Amino acid sequence: MMAEFIKLYEKGTDMKKINHIVDCLKNGGVIIYPTDTVYGMGCDIHNTRAVERVCQIKGIKPSKNNFSFICNDLSHIADYAKVSNTCFKLMKKALPGPFTFVLEGNNKVPKVLSQSKKTVGIRVPDNEIPRLIVEELGNPIVTTSIYDDDSIVEYSTDPELIFEKFQNQVDIVIDGGYGNNMPSTIVDATTDDFEIIRQGLGDLSIYL
Repeated sequence: MMAEFIKLYEKGTDMKKINHIVDCLKNGGVIIYPTDTVYGMGCDIHNTRAVERVCQIKGIKPSKNNFSFICNDLSHIADYAKVSNTCFKLMKKALPGPFTFVLEGNNKVPKVLSQSKKTVGIRVPDNEIPRLIVEELGNPIVTTSIYDDDSIVEYSTDPELIFEKFQNQVDIVIDGGYGNNMPSTIVDATTDDFEIIRQGLGDLSIYL
């Protein structure tokens, strides 16, 4: 079955389309969506089969996953991770934005996502589309970046080309315009030392 190709833009977002995408996620669907950095692939974090599908598409074992969660705002975060007051203040300044904060997870993180690690990556992207999807769904979605097979261009930015590549593997590809080709900045926030694991689009120094 071929994926749906749905055009959605941040300004004047069509809530009927958002609700259709949410219904797909609730039924175990896998979607590709825009963020404030690169395009992401994901599903409902509580649907084990959908998470396993994402792992299969990415060619990794579920126990070896390195996925992050997309949250609508900071209110979701304490449900899945332990956050110090210092870290919360920093996240409040930096988010929504192009950062992934790696935090110590708690026992509410689904087992399929916590088999091999005790941490969880948290994203609140500065893009209304994934945030609206999460808000309507009622819980976070998994996110993993869409890579390009090109040896020069690391990340796929053209939604039509992404659709061509994944149309027989996912349920929905959202066209939100061209994406960035630089990923989020990953911050180890398991302590208040805030170590940069990967420098991406976000500059954390302006918030420290």
